Amino acid sequence: MENKKTKINQENKMEDTPQIEKGKYGPVYKQFAGKPKEAIKFLREKMNGECIAALHRSDIGDIDIVWGEVSDPIKHKGYGLAHIIDKHEFEINKLGFNVEDFIPIVVQFGNFNLKKSDSQKKVFESETFRFIVALEKEEDGKTKKWLLSAFDIIKRPK
Repeated sequence: MENKKTKINQENKMEDTPQIEKGKYGPVYKQFAGKPKEAIKFLREKMNGECIAALHRSDIGDIDIVWGEVSDPIKHKGYGLAHIIDKHEFEINKLGFNVEDFIPIVVQFGNFNLKKSDSQKKVFESETFRFIVALEKEEDGKTKKWLLSAFDIIKRPK
C-alpha cells in the first residue's frame, strides 16, 4: 500500500512542478539540476520544455536536456530527447538499459571524441552509442550546451 501512495505522490509532484520561465525549447525547469534520471522521466511525461543543468561533465560543464521534437517519424529525424527516444529506445533497451539510465552513463563516462567535435558540438562515445551535445550561442553571449542527438555506432553487416 505504501508503494502505491508514494507513486501517486510522485506523479502529483510532477504535475505540480513549476516552470521557471519560458525558453527557446519550451518551459524551463531548473529543479532537475544534477538529476538526469528525474529530468528525463519528467520530460517524457510533459513532452515539452527543457531541464537546465540536468547532466554534467567535468570537461565541459553543465548540459541541459531539451525535449525537442521528432520532425519525421518515418525517417526518425529530429532533435533532443524526443528524437533520441524515437530513434534509439529499442536499441538501448536491447542493451539492457532504460533511456533515463543509459543517457547519463554515456554522457558522464563516455569517451570524448576530439576528431568528431568542433566549435558547435561535443561528441561522447561508448562502445555502442555516440551522443552529440550541441553548443549554441545565446543572445546574452553565453553558450548553451544541450543534448542534441544520439547514434548507434555498432557496425551492421550490409
